[in-house]
Amino acid sequence: MSVTAPAPAASADPPSDSAASPPRSRPWRAHLTVAVIALALAVYVTSGLWRAPYQHVLSDNVGDQAWFEWLLGYGVYMLSNGANPYFTDMMNAPLGVNLAANTSITVYSVLFAPLTHVAGPQVTFVTILTLNLAGSAFAWYLFFRRWLAVSPIAAGLAGLFCGFAPGFVSHANGHLNWSAGWVAPFVLWRVMKLREEGRWLRNGLLLGVCLAVGFSIAPEGLFFTAIASGVFIAVWSFAKAVKHEAIAAVRTVLKALGVAATVAGALLAYPLYMHFAGPQSFSGTGFNQRYFVEDVAAYLAFPSRSVAALFGLGSELGPNRTEETSFFGVPLLILMLVAFVILWRRAEPGRRATLRAVGVTGAVFLVLSWGPRLNWMGAELPIPLPYAALAYVPLFDSALPLRFALALVGVFGILLAFLVDDLLRGRETKNTRIGLWAAIAVSLIPIFPLPVRVQDRATEPDFIANGTWQQYVTEGGVLTALPFALNVHADGQRWQAYTMARGGAQFRIPDGYFLGPMTTGEEGRKEMGRIGAPPLSTDWLFTRAALYGYVPRLTNADRERARSDLAYWDVEAIFLADEITGSDHKILFREAVKTAAIQLFGEPERVDDVLLWRIRPGVDPVSK
Repeated sequence: MSVTAPAPAASADPPSDSAASPPRSRPWRAHLTVAVIALALAVYVTSGLWRAPYQHVLSDNVGDQAWFEWLLGYGVYMLSNGANPYFTDMMNAPLGVNLAANTSITVYSVLFAPLTHVAGPQVTFVTILTLNLAGSAFAWYLFFRRWLAVSPIAAGLAGLFCGFAPGFVSHANGHLNWSAGWVAPFVLWRVMKLREEGRWLRNGLLLGVCLAVGFSIAPEGLFFTAIASGVFIAVWSFAKAVKHEAIAAVRTVLKALGVAATVAGALLAYPLYMHFAGPQSFSGTGFNQRYFVEDVAAYLAFPSRSVAALFGLGSELGPNRTEETSFFGVPLLILMLVAFVILWRRAEPGRRATLRAVGVTGAVFLVLSWGPRLNWMGAELPIPLPYAALAYVPLFDSALPLRFALALVGVFGILLAFLVDDLLRGRETKNTRIGLWAAIAVSLIPIFPLPVRVQDRATEPDFIANGTWQQYVTEGGVLTALPFALNVHADGQRWQAYTMARGGAQFRIPDGYFLGPMTTGEEGRKEMGRIGAPPLSTDWLFTRAALYGYVPRLTNADRERARSDLAYWDVEAIFLADEITGSDHKILFREAVKTAAIQLFGEPERVDDVLLWRIRPGVDPVSK
C-alpha cells in the first residue's frame, strides 16, 4: 500500500503506479550510504561528549543528562537485584519515585545494561544519544523510501532533515526520549501496514509490540504519533479519490487495531496502572503549560546551535535551549509553502488526498504548539487558542504544548521528499529546477546543526569510586552529597548512578531530579506534579548557598529543623566533594555550602577527597 499512489487496491503493496514504484532490487548501497552519513552526523553533533565522556556534560541541560544516566545505572541495579522497573526507593528517600510517571526508558536501560556495567552510564548515555539521532534519520529515510515511493536521494535528504531538524538537535541536549525520533516512523510504518488483507493478526500483533516499546522510550512522542495518525487517516479516508479504498479496508484495520490494543494493553497494563494510580503518581506535569509554548515568531527564527547562529542569526525565543522545537527559519517555511502548491497542482487525485491529509495534520499540530494563548516575540497576547480547552484533558495535561511543533518535522520531511523526487525526475523546467535546488540549499544550510555544547563536570570522588563510603553507611542506608541532588546541581544523583552501574553495595539518596507530587502527603493521594521533591528547610538552605552564595546566620532553631529533616530522610552521612558541578557553565558557591554545613553540623572530618559529616555514627557500616 502507498498513500501516494492513486487509489490502488487495498492489498496492493508496493503501489500499483509503476512510475512511482521503487526498484524491485534491494538498494543496499543506498541504505548503507544513508546509514553512514547519518551516523557521521550524529557523532559530529555529540562530539563534545565523545571527546571526554567521563569529564564532559551537556552544559545546556546538566539535570536531564544526570536523570538519564541515573536510569541507565538503575537498569544494572534492577537486573542484578530484581528491582521494580516502575518504582524505586533508591531516590527521594523515604517516599521513592514513580518511574512509570517519569520517562523511564526501560527498554534502553535493560538492553544497554552490559555496556553500562562495563563502561559506565556516561558512555552508555552518549552511545544511545548518538544512535538515536542516526537511527531517526535512517528510519525516516526507510519510511519515505517505502511508503512515499520516492528515489533514494529524495528519501535520504528528507530523512537526514528529519533526523537532524532543529527541534531534535535541541532535544539532544539531554533527552534520550525525545531524541529517539525513530519511534514515529517506526510506529507509522506499522500503522500503514494495517490495511493488508489477510494479515490483520500479524500486523496487529506487531503494532501492539511497537506501541509497548514506544511507550517505554518516548510516551509523549507516542501520544503525538497517535494523534497525527488519527488526523491523517481521518482526513485521507474522506477524500473522494480514495474513499472506496478506505471503506474496503475498514474491517481489516479494525480487526488489526483490536489485536494491537489487546497486545499493547496486556504489555502495558502494569506500567499504565503505575503511571496513573501507583504510589507517588501525580496529575499534569511539573512544568508550566503557558510558559512551555511555541512562540509564533520562533517558527521564523534560527536555532542557537546552527550555522545561522555563527553569523549572529540565532534566536533566544525558546524557553530554554533544549526546547527549541521549531526554529525552521523563514527560507524553509517559504519553501514548504511553495512545495505544497507545486505538488498540489501537478498531483493526481490519490496524491492530492495524501497532501490534503498531510497539510491538515501539520496545521493541527501547528496550532496546538502555540498553547493556550498566542505568543509573539516573547509576549503572551490575550488571544485564547484551542489548547486552552485541552489543557486539563487527560494526557494533554501531561504534555508540553511547544513539543507539538516536532510533528511538523515529519510533515516538512514528506513535502521535501516529494519535491526532491519531482526535481530528480525532471518534472519542472530547467530554470525552475535550478531555482528550487537553490531554494533547498538556502533553506537547509542555515539550520545545519552545530555540536551540542558541553562543559566540564565534577569527577566522581574517590570516596565514592573506591567504596570508602561503605565504612560510614549501612547497606541501603541514606547518604547524600552537598548540595542535595537537584536538576541544577545533580552531582549526588550522578555519583549514585555510577555506583549502581558497578553493582555491589548501594546507598539511597534524599531528593533528586525527577517528577513527583506537589507535597509529601500520603501515598495514593492524587496531586499536581512538580520538579523534584518538595524542599524542606535544610535542602533549600543548601540550594540557596550553592546557587547564590547566600548563607544566613543560622540559629539553634535552624539546627533543630535540620535534625528533624535528616531524621525524616534517615540520613546516615553527608559529604562535600572538592568540586561540584552547576549548569550552563555557572559556578556553584562551594565555600558557601561548606560554611552552611559547618554551622549546622559542626566541623567535618577529611575522608579521602571529601569532607564528611557522620549523622548517625553508631550505625554498623557495610561489611566489606
